[in-house]
Amino acid sequence: MLGLMMDRPLTLPSILEHSAAYHGDTQVVTRTVEGPIHRCGYRDALARAKRMANVLLSLGVKQGDRVATLAWSTHRHFELYFAVTGIGAVLHTINPRLHPDQVAWVAGHAEDSLLLFDITFSDLVAELAPKMPTVKTFVAMTDAAHAPPGVLVYEDLLAAASPDFAWPELDERQASGLCYTSGTTGNPKGVLYSHRSTVLHALALALPDAFDLSAGDVVMPCAQMYHANAWCTPYAAPLVGAKLVLPGRSLDGPSVAELIAAEGVTFVLGVPTIWVGVADHLDQTGGQLTSVRTIAIGGSAPTAALISRIEDRLGGRVRQIWGMTETSPLGVINTPLPAHAGEDAAATLQRKLKQGRGLWGVELRILGEDGAELPRDGASAGALQVRGPWVSSAYFKQDGAAAFTADGWFDTGDIATLDAEGYLRLTDRAKDVIKSGGEWISTLDLEDAVCSHPAVAMAAAIGVPHPKWDERPLLLVTLRPGQSADPEALKAHVAERVAKWWTPDEVRIVSELPLGPTGKVLKRELRDRLATPPSASKS
Repeated sequence: MLGLMMDRPLTLPSILEHSAAYHGDTQVVTRTVEGPIHRCGYRDALARAKRMANVLLSLGVKQGDRVATLAWSTHRHFELYFAVTGIGAVLHTINPRLHPDQVAWVAGHAEDSLLLFDITFSDLVAELAPKMPTVKTFVAMTDAAHAPPGVLVYEDLLAAASPDFAWPELDERQASGLCYTSGTTGNPKGVLYSHRSTVLHALALALPDAFDLSAGDVVMPCAQMYHANAWCTPYAAPLVGAKLVLPGRSLDGPSVAELIAAEGVTFVLGVPTIWVGVADHLDQTGGQLTSVRTIAIGGSAPTAALISRIEDRLGGRVRQIWGMTETSPLGVINTPLPAHAGEDAAATLQRKLKQGRGLWGVELRILGEDGAELPRDGASAGALQVRGPWVSSAYFKQDGAAAFTADGWFDTGDIATLDAEGYLRLTDRAKDVIKSGGEWISTLDLEDAVCSHPAVAMAAAIGVPHPKWDERPLLLVTLRPGQSADPEALKAHVAERVAKWWTPDEVRIVSELPLGPTGKVLKRELRDRLATPPSASKS
């Protein structure tokens, strides 16, 4: 027997329709690529999205077509989040930090028919256009005064279009977004989101034990809209009627801090490198932010020292999250349980080093090398696998990928533990784990240990070849502005905090660490380019 309830599809335009109807004057604020701050309400954003839907249809875009963007986090990109998906096409957000050859490759692999781009990428688009044979139309996301020659202009197209538009009825399982992974070996892999998966994910994000969003919040994603839908906040914010602040291309410490203060931002999210820059700026200026309630950190694991520093300088509480492009991206989030109400500051900090607890919609399991599921004891480490309604079931146009198991789970490539309370703790990426003398050494624990030194800003631990132990850890660190440190003193600092045999054979101070397209440290590049085997005398 089926229930007697209305069957309304979970589609993305319904989110913007809701925010326009019930939070029409709530603002979407953008630091534009052209320079000025742009403001509009959700009501006006809906009208502009409907105009753009008419534009796309007039340009020949059909349901199922892939429409690409090379763009920062702006109000125009926000409009495309609904205009493209709302007509049944697929929004392919290309990461502009990919190598140009990979940008061209993903456009070809996706068979993009139209490309909309911010003017900062005009030269890149001109260079790559001949290498994108499927792209027939190029649109500059700007006004006529700033547009390069030879392309259509977003604001001109919008002005000529009607705001009258009725969203077509779509199957909620229809594809809505396409995002390619970065930092992988070989070519990027396409993750194809659906309307249903994205709406469910946005609902889950807003829950109290997740991002805890409401109409009273001011949300500023410092994860760019070109990757994993800016962690889905451009959908979650209008869903609850929260003010949305989009930082454009300016993610340096001073720009982020200025925008947070000016707009009264209560919720921010981004990778650790963003918050290092903000904390450095506030240290140098003596500034203090007062509006921030929550700082969600993901992409790579923050150290204890960074968590403490961020909370001190930004004033809010850190909630670490873990996820991937393949999980839309939220997989777990670190929120406290009622039982933690009386814990002391040290216990709270140690708990925050865990990636977080699962929330409804994402199932987790840890498998040992024999394929058996491991106990949730906080000590048994193995391969992390996940499944759920916003977890990818396959890669776009790539059948039989090894990451997807025969029994319906996604193998994340992470090594992790689960404890009795359900907290996930990553020990490493499978490709980054250091195996010395047959035993695993956690790079995250080594990085946390060295970053507790007051002079250290960031760190990366990698394994380098060793004639006796197969691999030994090498720690590469950058220092905070104006600080100095002796490598041997840093090594001794680490030795006091980890098992003796984990102590790195060398700590090397470097001017910078190579960062990937999403702000993660490129450990593969470090292994290939920077690491040299320690001498046998150090054994």
